[in-house]
Amino acid sequence: MLCHEFRAPVSSLTSLTRALADEQRELTGVDRRAITRLARDQAAHLQALLRDATAGAGALTLPAATDPVVPLGDVLREAVALVPVERRRARATRRARQCPVPARRTRRVLTNLVENALRHGPRDGRVGLYAALRGPNLNLLVTDEGRVDGALLEALCRPQPGAGMHGLGLWIVRRLVAADGGSVHVHRLRPRGVALEVRLPPLAHPN
Repeated sequence: MLCHEFRAPVSSLTSLTRALADEQRELTGVDRRAITRLARDQAAHLQALLRDATAGAGALTLPAATDPVVPLGDVLREAVALVPVERRRARATRRARQCPVPARRTRRVLTNLVENALRHGPRDGRVGLYAALRGPNLNLLVTDEGRVDGALLEALCRPQPGAGMHGLGLWIVRRLVAADGGSVHVHRLRPRGVALEVRLPPLAHPN
């Protein structure tokens, strides 16, 4: 489980440092500062995972006191950065971006969902990340151009993690979302695609 959780921040740091070192791509000062900030945030995330593992702190259900609250927009930027620019689709309403969320749990939820979309969707398919308020709930939606199949449905219902790494990301997402009183749902998109929706109750954001 820890190996699975380490995979997302390590992949992010690899992509971000590669972008900084790419001599064929001209980066503006603004670009460099943004990439550096994201790399710093991912390094801090990885450090927190290592600290939890060393302390045996139960990384899946962090007590509220140990999980700082930040605006959703801060976490969204990190998750969106995982997707190559040419494949990226992202949109969040202003109110959703301003919603306070538990930083580490929400980061793990979004990075796991985005990593799943990149891994299981078509190699060149688009990946979307959307956030909005729907009534009292904060809704987070991650989409890709794959399909809803039996393995996905099983992973969303499994009471315990399966053998190996298969389906582990979704199991972790369900545990983390449940810790905040939320739920996870799957939707078929037309003409093709799959969307995983996270609904978080008002407890996680202001009315």
